[in-house]
Amino acid sequence: MKLKKIFSLVMSLFMVLSLGACANAAPAGGDAIRIGSKDFTENLIVAEIYALALEDAGYTVTRKLNIAGTVVHTAITNNEIDLYPEYTGTGLLSILKHDLITDPEEVYRIVKEEYDRQFNITWLGQSQANDGQGLVIRTSVAEELDIYTISDLQGKAGQIRFASQGEFDQREDGIPGLEKVYGDFNFKSSKVYDNGLKYEILANGEADAAPAYTTEGQLVNTDLYLLLEDDKQMWPPYYLAPIVRNEVLEANPGIAEVLNQVSQALDTETVTDLNAKVDVDKREYEEVALEYFNSIK
Repeated sequence: MKLKKIFSLVMSLFMVLSLGACANAAPAGGDAIRIGSKDFTENLIVAEIYALALEDAGYTVTRKLNIAGTVVHTAITNNEIDLYPEYTGTGLLSILKHDLITDPEEVYRIVKEEYDRQFNITWLGQSQANDGQGLVIRTSVAEELDIYTISDLQGKAGQIRFASQGEFDQREDGIPGLEKVYGDFNFKSSKVYDNGLKYEILANGEADAAPAYTTEGQLVNTDLYLLLEDDKQMWPPYYLAPIVRNEVLEANPGIAEVLNQVSQALDTETVTDLNAKVDVDKREYEEVALEYFNSIK
């Protein structure tokens, strides 16, 4: 009898522990969803928002953030992570090696089809946050010379001191590409500066214009900086979207709805503001992501 009682107690304890484990497991697949990110502010913030959204929906999440941009694609194809925020232009040009295309929907269609075919990876819905290449100018100079588009800049380049980052002068998506589309840029001067110093250089009046990315946090300071319109659409779109391994999506189909809702809330202005809270206001990205997620859930 004593052995039966002991056995009964052991089985009861086993059932309690099993139920507890099930309560903490992801709703469908059971395994934790491994979320990765690239190693810069914006990708860290967005990946953290993905993680918070999935946890709020009941999924178990493992964060594997801050992966070098040169290896993050390898990480997902090698089954080291399950999903991360990617950019349509990066997928098109850097991963698939396609020719430049400027139509956002066409770019999305190509990357969605080719990633599924080549890598067994699904692109979920793209957001309206476009972190693409651009040119920034001091607002005071733009207003003085009436420069609001890249065409305007090209026409008045002789009055502009350009702060380059060296490689921008040689890259196909830099000055050579701009000149093919807009004509020659005969700047008053062009000096090479470290990219991390460009806003300081502009603010100090040492230069007038520089290359930029369209969601950089400093761009919230519109009294100081103006992002020029790419009026001839030289650059491809870099819209942000979650990409997920098909195997994980099949095991956890509900994550698509969760992450698509996050994407629907993100646009260029919102992401720029989130970046500014980290890069300008010097807050932690986890805190910024949590504050934003709580505002949209």
